[in-house]
Amino acid sequence: MTAMVAVHGVGHFLSAVPPGEIITARSAVWAKDLAVGLGTTAEHLPVTYSYYAHHLHQGRPVAQGADNLEALVREHPDLAEGITHWAKSLDESLDLKLPPPATAQGRLAVPLRQLVAMISESLSLDGRLTRAFIATFFRDVVRYLDDADARAAAREEVASTITSTGARVVIAHSLGSVVAYEALHAHPEIEIDLFLTLGSPLALRHGVFDRLSPAPADGTGQRPPGVRRWVNLSDHGDIVAIPRPFKQRFPSVDLDLTDSIAPFDFHRAAPYLRSAAVAATLAPFLPAP
Repeated sequence: MTAMVAVHGVGHFLSAVPPGEIITARSAVWAKDLAVGLGTTAEHLPVTYSYYAHHLHQGRPVAQGADNLEALVREHPDLAEGITHWAKSLDESLDLKLPPPATAQGRLAVPLRQLVAMISESLSLDGRLTRAFIATFFRDVVRYLDDADARAAAREEVASTITSTGARVVIAHSLGSVVAYEALHAHPEIEIDLFLTLGSPLALRHGVFDRLSPAPADGTGQRPPGVRRWVNLSDHGDIVAIPRPFKQRFPSVDLDLTDSIAPFDFHRAAPYLRSAAVAATLAPFLPAP
């Protein structure tokens, strides 16, 4: 059977649960979600969850008030500009027609809570959940990109999981696509048949793309050397998988798909994993039932 590695996104740190228990439980959840789309049973899908979140939170207090954007910016003052650049890119990608000021510099004067509220209203999303998600997303991204030790540990965790399982398929969601991308570059000896990125922020300028390792060359991201096929999938309403098309920043991606997966359930892994698009992508790499 084709072994698969699942690389999670943001917001999956559980301080009171040992990593081994999390890996066992979440591996089963991912297998169950994938089985829904594939029309099979979880027992036929050997999925191993690569858990790296504990490396990002090592020695850090548990965050309080996850939806408090102002507290996040006090902790990381440079994030205000990053969040406003994200909002500008989201506006351009989804044609939200957010009210002026239209430039990132101008938006710095707009309270972040108000800015996210505008986005929530434009996309018919729950405002509090959107604020909580954005605070969690940017906090984990900053912890990954700014802490060299945590970054290296997270990458090695993912690389080790791929190597130890002999996986030929890697499915990476959200920030996990960044960690997996860098892990595969850091270990060119790892060869896989399929790299499936879901809701990926890899192309997000000023927050992720410009800080990747290896660094983009002439505005272009590099394909991990051991990847035979790379497929990227984003939901039309995913507020993180921007800008689009993904292929503009990563022209070596084999297939860049945008689909309507969960219009009112943005960015979560489960709707992606259960989707027909993911099933169609995985089917050629799995044995016939």
